[in-house]
Amino acid sequence: MLRRPYGPNAWWVDDVADPAEWAAGVLQSTAIGDIIVDVLPAEDSIVVRCAPGALDVVGELLDQVRPRAAESAATPIDIPVVYDGPDLAQVAEHAGMSVDDVVDRHAAGDYRVAFCGFSPGFAYMNGLDPALHVPRRAHPRTRVPAGSVAIAAHYAAVYPSTSPGGWHLLGRTERVVWDTTAASPALLRPGTPVRFRPT
Repeated sequence: MLRRPYGPNAWWVDDVADPAEWAAGVLQSTAIGDIIVDVLPAEDSIVVRCAPGALDVVGELLDQVRPRAAESAATPIDIPVVYDGPDLAQVAEHAGMSVDDVVDRHAAGDYRVAFCGFSPGFAYMNGLDPALHVPRRAHPRTRVPAGSVAIAAHYAAVYPSTSPGGWHLLGRTERVVWDTTAASPALLRPGTPVRFRPT
């Protein structure tokens, strides 16, 4: 783990084995809301935003943080999926299996949100069966509907809103994962476990 200042009021923590659990360790510290303003995990790094003037104190705190399971990790979020995506056949061909096998393997995974990015509420989930690891599409779509269930590389995701996208679309869900009218708009946060259920 390597930490370095990221502007006057933040630390960049790099080479982190499990950013979601490390971020949970920071969030469960007594400093959150006092000298720590926000914690933003990414694929293998974290940005910790500090209150003005608290950079050195937070740096010392970060050296003592240990990874912890996220508080939300007890109950998986259920995502019902209609597996009728336009890329199912292509993914099946790439993986050397039938479409039914792709559906079964995708639905059998135990997923956990590693980090969020790309767009508000877009959760990158670990836990995808290695047989389904496929590169991003060579030509991204200009419009992917909200609720699209997709995979790319070793991640799974649900598109939270309509947007461009280069992931392979396996199906769709009616479950809303980004709701700006809710007190907490994002359904899926780092550390959240997720299960996909065929419907």
